[in-house]
Amino acid sequence: MTAGVYLHIPFCKSRCSYCDFATDVYRDSGAVERYVDAICAEIGTSKAEITPFVDTIYFGGGTPSLLTPAQLERILEAVRARFEVAGDAEITVEMNPATVTPEKLTGYRALGVNRASFGVQTFNDRDLKLLARGHDANDARNTFKMLRDAGFSNISFDLIIGLPGQTLEDWQRNLDEALALDPEHLSLYILEVHEATPLAEQIRSGRRTAPDEELAAEMYEHLLDRIAATEFEQYEISNFAKPGFASRHNTKYWRLEPVHGFGVSAHSFDGKARYWNVRDTAAYVDAVAGGRSAEAGRDEIDPARFASEFAFLNLRLTRGLSLVKYQQRTGIDLEREYAADLERLADAGLIEINGDVLRLTRRGMLFSNEVFAVFA
Repeated sequence: MTAGVYLHIPFCKSRCSYCDFATDVYRDSGAVERYVDAICAEIGTSKAEITPFVDTIYFGGGTPSLLTPAQLERILEAVRARFEVAGDAEITVEMNPATVTPEKLTGYRALGVNRASFGVQTFNDRDLKLLARGHDANDARNTFKMLRDAGFSNISFDLIIGLPGQTLEDWQRNLDEALALDPEHLSLYILEVHEATPLAEQIRSGRRTAPDEELAAEMYEHLLDRIAATEFEQYEISNFAKPGFASRHNTKYWRLEPVHGFGVSAHSFDGKARYWNVRDTAAYVDAVAGGRSAEAGRDEIDPARFASEFAFLNLRLTRGLSLVKYQQRTGIDLEREYAADLERLADAGLIEINGDVLRLTRRGMLFSNEVFAVFA
């Protein structure tokens, strides 16, 4: 079995108002260099207990596109020295508008980076200010052009649904512009307001309106209608791709395939346990520089937990859950074990079973948490 490699780069130009990730504001190049030293050292000392065979590499963040090509090269060299990387590996770098130059992108392509996950979020300048994104819509358009000019033929847009004050018409215009630019992949997320973020405090104090869940659902349904008229195919609840451009790395998570994680707050999965690094960047660098493990916790996955996750993660995919594979992997006859629940969900129009495959209906995608709760 092949694994993925996830590399967390925490640095950002500024912190977005909704962000709950492990990030740090980029202040000086020395701190970034020390971090690159640490992540390379962590990779070099990895025991690779999962598998040494790797076919996806993903730089997430944060804003990995703040790294120079030389810094990215050092990390890729460390990965290739430690793992057997497939010649056709998917290598993704998350990028934000106004953080790259034509020269930087050309350098990335020369290193084998063949996919850009582009954090557009919205083309509405008012909403970009609300999110404290640090760029405007024109920056996004110009960065997309630079990506194309640099030879990127696999570009994914991240867009957010359900922003405070966002209307259905706003969302329609946003989606229309994204489709007009013609990327290969779209990731659409309904806004989640996390505690201890600036956006949560703004809503609590009344400075911003709370997201309208019913309106967000209407936006999602509009998205499905609009996408159906294009060459994009929905392959997961929130992800759409042209044929052949589904994210190979992210699909590993939904299929419960192994992933090696490196960097601050990075998570790994070996089929039996999930484990993760400390969330504080300075503590991570100090631990690795001192020859200590940066691991902060470990969660063993017992058979019951594995069966639960195998069910609901596969159900996120539009191809659905193979009942035969489920029984092979877990020893459980799902149709017999959950007969009453499946009948209730089918009657509610949330799921359908065709032959060997259990999948969510369109309505089920809107109320997926109700389905997943059955297997929790």
